[in-house]
Amino acid sequence: MKKYNVAVVGATGVVGNEMIKMLETRNFPVENIKLLASERSVGKKLKFNSKDVSVELLTHDSGKDIDIALFSAGASTSREFAPSFAKYGAFVIDNSSEWRMNENCPLVVPEVNPDDLKKDKKIIANPNCSTIQMVVALKPIHNYAKIKRVIVSTYQAVSGAGIKGIHDLENQTKKIANNEKIDQNTFEKFPYQIARNLIPHIDVFMENGYTKEEMKMTNETKKIMGDNNILVSATCVRVPVLRAHSEAVWIETEKEVSPEKARELLKNAKGIEVIDDTANQKYPMPLFAECQQKTFVGRIRKDITLKNGLTFWVVSDNLLKGAALNAVEIAETLIKKDIL
Repeated sequence: MKKYNVAVVGATGVVGNEMIKMLETRNFPVENIKLLASERSVGKKLKFNSKDVSVELLTHDSGKDIDIALFSAGASTSREFAPSFAKYGAFVIDNSSEWRMNENCPLVVPEVNPDDLKKDKKIIANPNCSTIQMVVALKPIHNYAKIKRVIVSTYQAVSGAGIKGIHDLENQTKKIANNEKIDQNTFEKFPYQIARNLIPHIDVFMENGYTKEEMKMTNETKKIMGDNNILVSATCVRVPVLRAHSEAVWIETEKEVSPEKARELLKNAKGIEVIDDTANQKYPMPLFAECQQKTFVGRIRKDITLKNGLTFWVVSDNLLKGAALNAVEIAETLIKKDIL
């Protein structure tokens, strides 16, 4: 089997660490791995396949001799360095928002639109975490009945906000457990206490009253599904869960889809596990989706307000399928399609 030179940019971050683990877990054919980050992380040792690998400084020449670069270092870093890697001939799979709506860059979820990958499209965008798990569940139903409208409420884990979001939840939970006062001046990420709370605010607010996160779901869904006529309205909420996002999804289709048919379609879809046995209180939850590579769907039922309405519940690990796993699966797809 041919092996490839792989770079992980932002290797010391939460998603960067998961990218390294996914390359290991899925036995990706790595010849050499280069772990890259900012100056403050240079020299730090990370494990890959039980070997210590030193973190190197990201430069415009870091892409030399690299076949695949997995980026998770933020939009500004991707804007500056991804084109340099692409000029060296590397395929860049970028987890930031920088390239997602660029018409020259594929926005890919392998279960949904693998054919958007092309040899001459070197920069590939990894979609937003909340969008990925939703479109994995939407696609098989859309293929059967054509979805007209989607209304979704997300319940997003703090790890989606990075290590600072994790620190906020952990530190505040400890304070509560010890009956100590929570000081807002100690918050690292969120504007309000997240422990024992929900925050209906992810990313910045736009002029239309939606947040940027919510509009990402609208715009990215249309691009990934290849259908600008799908109407999508989202409400994104941060919840006191460490990892794995949950979503309540309501859809309207052109033709009626029974819950039984929806279960059949979803059970036969790649990457999905249906957990839908309400008689025995079995349904997806973040507690059990954590560190799992599948997208879980349950609570599938007819919407009681509309003939062609269907509603269901979707849960997936935001650091895996919502980020690192999807990126590695894109790389795997490049190999399977003989693009790389």
